Amino acid sequence: MNDMCEGASDKVRCEEALADIYLLLDRECSPERDAALRSHIEDCPPCLEEYGIDEHLKQLLARKCGGDHAPAELKSRLRASIRQTVATRGGVTVERTEITVEQRSE
Repeated sequence: MNDMCEGASDKVRCEEALADIYLLLDRECSPERDAALRSHIEDCPPCLEEYGIDEHLKQLLARKCGGDHAPAELKSRLRASIRQTVATRGGVTVERTEITVEQRSE
């Protein structure tokens, strides 16, 4: 996999895109970050393949686990662990973003 794919206008590195795949899948990115990641993934076959694998895995887990949502504390610990692993193994600095989710009933 390339460090950064040729022709990628968004300048997102592969390691950054892969580190944020689950934020993208869970729709937990800012609109700007979402657009940059999607642009990179669409132009990078290895990242697109990884995105597809992770998307299928997430769907499988949702079906087999009854759609229950993980507690916020567990999600926070998992994100911190993933960021630490990515930073340690890939030498990547990962941005921290605070996210507020509101459920609207229409």
